[in-house]
Amino acid sequence: MRLSGFVRARLWLQVLFAMAAGVATGVAIGPTGGWLSYATAQVVSNWLAMPGYLFLAMVQMIVIPLVVASIILGMTSSRDMQQLRSMGLRTGLFFLFTTVVAAVIGLVIALAVQPGSYLQGAELPTATATAAQATSVPPSLSTLPSQIVRIVPTNPLQASVEQNMLQVVVFAIFVGVALVTMDSRLAKPLVDLLGAVQEVSMVVVRWAMYLVPAAVFGLMTQLTARMGLDALLGMGVYVLTVLGALLLAFGFLMVLYAVGRRRSPLAFLRGSRDVLLLAFSTSSSAAVMPLTIRTAEESLGVQQGVARFVIPLGTTINMAGTALYQVIATLFLAQVYQVDVGLSGLLLVVVLAVGASIGSPGTPGIGIVILAMMLGTVGIPAEGIALIIGVDRILDMSRTTLNVAGDLVAASVIDQHTARAEPAPPAPEGN
Repeated sequence: MRLSGFVRARLWLQVLFAMAAGVATGVAIGPTGGWLSYATAQVVSNWLAMPGYLFLAMVQMIVIPLVVASIILGMTSSRDMQQLRSMGLRTGLFFLFTTVVAAVIGLVIALAVQPGSYLQGAELPTATATAAQATSVPPSLSTLPSQIVRIVPTNPLQASVEQNMLQVVVFAIFVGVALVTMDSRLAKPLVDLLGAVQEVSMVVVRWAMYLVPAAVFGLMTQLTARMGLDALLGMGVYVLTVLGALLLAFGFLMVLYAVGRRRSPLAFLRGSRDVLLLAFSTSSSAAVMPLTIRTAEESLGVQQGVARFVIPLGTTINMAGTALYQVIATLFLAQVYQVDVGLSGLLLVVVLAVGASIGSPGTPGIGIVILAMMLGTVGIPAEGIALIIGVDRILDMSRTTLNVAGDLVAASVIDQHTARAEPAPPAPEGN
């Protein structure tokens, strides 16, 4: 059964049902319903969430070989270096453009709504600085050259072990360019091996996909049982502000799709609803990357070479939703603590949000880690993260959905302006 079989099996409907059932169960056993004591509810929800963590573990186990194989195969699918350079440049500029626009949208919405003003006067966390803040060193002009050099992995195996996705992607690009410039007969054995690695990775992911409904049910049950509806409603204005900004950014992506792809956004939504719902459920763009690639190829009509180059790259550097969230969360806490950021501070927030989101791992919860590193640079107490950590799961799910949608739109638009690959001629046989 191929991944497309999950589309025919109405995976999106199973995910929606599992989400609703998970929320209802969490409300019943958590502090809102009170069917179980707090300690018992945590034990039960942890067991129910086990399929979710197993699903994430299985995909994270295979994501490194899948990313490497997908990027290299995407690059070697075209032997035209000019086309490869052109596609890479367009991809990078597209991701940078959409990330900056998303950050600006977050800035405008946060200044217009002022969500932090609704919590001014409330009891604020005053604990000591977090470890992330204490150990983070803001980038400076003197340290920037060494940080740029560190993008190139001196030990690709170590980069894989540490899941430094940006270094992994850089290594894959180097290998892909080298294979494209080599004689095709010499490159063919490694390309065939990587094709087999990619297929093995897809088989493992296909096994993991069977866990999705149980995973969504368990994770939603654990979230609701731990937080309760009262805690979620207490941060309602902040949550609605982020969700409204994400919705505006999604609308911007739909405009780009309609103009750049020359197709209806409704067709995009119909073709991508399964993977977007799965991204919402798992909060991990890396976890759904295999289905994102398959959706781009089979549902949105993107060339295989384009999809397998753009989407793995986007999973690493296209974090428009994360950048938008960083801006709103930073300004929210600035408003709560009544810190005057100023115009220069606002510009710094946007630049840091865009820069920090690029290359961040596509895994759940990474937004909070990046936020902790940003706050100190603009004079905001990092202890304020305690205010938003409770609702971050919902927002993480939503911004991941925007990130995945951005990957699909980028692949579709770039494919529209990329010449269709001609079938490769058969390689001459050796003596």
